[in-house]
Amino acid sequence: MKLLRVGTVGAERPALLDGDGTLRDLSGVVTDINGGLLADEAALGRVRAAAAAGDLPVIDAEGTRVGPPLAGIGKIVCIGLNYHDHAAEAGAAIPAEPIIFFKAPDTVVGPHDTVLVPRESIKTDWEVELAVVIGRTARYLESAEEGLAHVAGYAVAHDVSEREFQIERGGTWDKGKNCETFNPLGPWLVTADEVPDPQTLGLKLWVNGELRQDGTTAQQIFPVGEVVRYVSRFMTLYPGDVINTGTPAGVAMGQPEPKPYLRSGDVVELEVEGLGRQRQEFKDA
Repeated sequence: MKLLRVGTVGAERPALLDGDGTLRDLSGVVTDINGGLLADEAALGRVRAAAAAGDLPVIDAEGTRVGPPLAGIGKIVCIGLNYHDHAAEAGAAIPAEPIIFFKAPDTVVGPHDTVLVPRESIKTDWEVELAVVIGRTARYLESAEEGLAHVAGYAVAHDVSEREFQIERGGTWDKGKNCETFNPLGPWLVTADEVPDPQTLGLKLWVNGELRQDGTTAQQIFPVGEVVRYVSRFMTLYPGDVINTGTPAGVAMGQPEPKPYLRSGDVVELEVEGLGRQRQEFKDA
């Protein structure tokens, strides 16, 4: 299923994109799309039954804002340098273990919402990523297969980063990752049954119409199941938690000088195969 949330900021309602590409209202079936829903097999069954019946109310997609597809996110765990080609362009050694950092849930915005270039920013960068949404509580998992079994679905994430804040200002990466609007998510949460192999997905990103990233999750150093297993050894993952699993080569930081960091007025478009497409205009904060 392709689950999403539509409406004005803070007043989104649950919806579903059916097999014909028609937007359908789910608000009469569930209250929202969140960790509680993803962990409730009976509720998900009602959603599937309603979708199969084909009589959910139609939403006019014209002019309808698409919000983040998931409400009530508990935490966003991010994996750094998780693509062989991205590690190479960054001049970094292949990590022996996954590199973990965090984004605050309040960085999440809709897939087409405006992204703000932070004040004093000189190195705002782009990163298309596969986001993993947890559907079952995961702690101390033993195998990558168990990791995959705890995934409810997948989405497109834009891990926007400010590289000077992240790398040159001391401390951890977090202050270059948690600026306002720095995690557009969606448009859809695609349930795991529709993504039989998350290691075969293409990822692309364009800046002002120019293709900048063109990769595949097959390049991941630590695949999705292993990432979930690994993270569960250090913290408990709950339904509705999100893991951003890294980005392929092609970010601004990896380009020759002068590096084409983002400025107000730039437009970024990105997609992950089968998971939909995003488009954001960048504006000064």
